[in-house]
Amino acid sequence: MKDSIKRAQNKLVCSAERENFRTKCKKSTIITALTAIMMMAVTPAFAQEEDNGEHQLSGFKKFNVREDFTENGFQWFHDAELLAAGDKEKSNAMTIGWGGIGTLWGRTALTVYVAEKRYTKEFLDKAEYFTVMAFDVEQSKVLNYMGTKSGRDGDRSATQGDACPDKKAQALGLHTAYTANGTPYYTEATMVIECKIMYAAPFDPQYFKSDAPKKMYANFPAGIHSMYIGEVINAWKKI
Repeated sequence: MKDSIKRAQNKLVCSAERENFRTKCKKSTIITALTAIMMMAVTPAFAQEEDNGEHQLSGFKKFNVREDFTENGFQWFHDAELLAAGDKEKSNAMTIGWGGIGTLWGRTALTVYVAEKRYTKEFLDKAEYFTVMAFDVEQSKVLNYMGTKSGRDGDRSATQGDACPDKKAQALGLHTAYTANGTPYYTEATMVIECKIMYAAPFDPQYFKSDAPKKMYANFPAGIHSMYIGEVINAWKKI
């Protein structure tokens, strides 16, 4: 009789242990699933957004900069690119030789630098987006012109008067178009990268740690530069 009672007690203990184990497993599975969902929600997406058909540009093909950008990042800006900002009412572009590409805050990032007195800065400070464009060597006159002429005073070779949204582009015979976000670009470019501004601020001289920036701004009439860090949201290459 005692043996029967003991066996029954053992069965009850084993049954309780199995049920406790199942409960723990279920809880562990639920916690693991919830953790995975939370991680998916807070982990930044490193890849460019998927093309939904709304961001196609006529004459261009969209590409992923993280996978298909083949330029030397240390040389690309040194070769000079074109920066544009504004909207359909008014826009401006300028040649830039400073910039950076890489990853920041879990995002594919592109950084440009614009001096205080540059006309394009007025557009960047109001903008949500900007574009950086590349041109063929044969189109070097575009970069030369955009780097030496200011759109602030208009361009005497323009023919459409004040109604022209981008007089420098008109003077060069460039055709201004706009992305789905309303960001200006030129159809003559060979590459267009569209960025959404994540951060913008001027350099603070008190934090200069070497003589390089100190010497730079000791006699630089255009003023201190501001940095504009953009998340790359679209990129296209000429077909």
